[in-house]
Amino acid sequence: MKFLFLTGGSPATVFALSPLATAARLAGHTVIVASPEDMTSFVAAAGLPTVPVTDRKMLEFMFTDRDGGKLPLPEDPDERLFFNGRGFGRLAAASLPALRELVADWRPDLIVGGSLCYAAGLLAAQLGVPFVRHTWDLGEPPGIDAGAAAELAAELSELGLGELPEADLWVDICPPSLRAPGLGERQDMRFVPYNQQRALQPWMYRRGDRPRVCVTAGSRVAHDADLKFLRELVGSLGALDAEIVIAAPEAVADELRAGEHVRVGWFPLDTLLTTCDLILHHGGGQTSLNALHAGVPQLLIPNIPKMVPPCARMSERGAAITLLGEDQAPERLGAAAAEILATPSFRERAGSVRDEIAAQPAPAEVVAVLEKLSY
Repeated sequence: MKFLFLTGGSPATVFALSPLATAARLAGHTVIVASPEDMTSFVAAAGLPTVPVTDRKMLEFMFTDRDGGKLPLPEDPDERLFFNGRGFGRLAAASLPALRELVADWRPDLIVGGSLCYAAGLLAAQLGVPFVRHTWDLGEPPGIDAGAAAELAAELSELGLGELPEADLWVDICPPSLRAPGLGERQDMRFVPYNQQRALQPWMYRRGDRPRVCVTAGSRVAHDADLKFLRELVGSLGALDAEIVIAAPEAVADELRAGEHVRVGWFPLDTLLTTCDLILHHGGGQTSLNALHAGVPQLLIPNIPKMVPPCARMSERGAAITLLGEDQAPERLGAAAAEILATPSFRERAGSVRDEIAAQPAPAEVVAVLEKLSY
């Protein structure tokens, strides 16, 4: 059988779909992963065949309309969700021509799209094949779907649809205890960490003499403001008797090393976090899931409104502390980090989520469910 997977415009969206795509391939199915061109190197690094569908980057779709006009980011959180949905809708619209060329030569039996890959549903409706929606992390707010539907009104009308196509199946990698309420039936799947790898050094998988704290702002750190943000995070931990590790792209690692006597670089989180006692980060879904998979407590400072509810659910579970607004001041961050390191219950609660993840169906089991959809 032929399975077509669609990713979004960030490495995290590739890492999220790679376990199921790889499992399908190992089960003997033919797999192609369609991605924006700047993501194809991440797909290829995962060992998966890939086809580029647009040479534009996600930031362009988010902040530029279809006529090339610049779009300001709304200040209201609810408006921002709708705004984000329109951006992902523009990505879908731009991807459809290349996708239609692909399926003219290579017709899939089933299409799997990441949470906000709206082209997957449109293409599946056009072809009359099953459509599977695959979560990227801890869940996306429904307000994003509304924005995408508005942006894609013309494309939906061409297909005779008045709303976004319903998925034939939702594959959800979020542990059930951390999901938003009222989502309906989901096919559970175990989160399996996929990270950009590098040769491991012994310190990465060996615990040190002091507690180890990982600090990261994700895979998109590139600008002076990002570097300043990371330096401030590390500075807030100065009073801790701990080893600090900054996980950041190698392209900016030297600039961070110049000002801090800590380990800095692109470290595979799936290995590194098994030796950590705490991770301080921006609330990214894949980073959070990597930490939960390792049973590591988290100090969360979400900087995008849609990240706040999932972070709050982790805190309510007792596996994290989430700080918002003025509470993200350096002295509060340092105090919260010290509290987590000194309180065993945070690690115990994170460990209970790790056990929950381990009990979910493996990707290979979910492939068998997909096979039944396609017959």
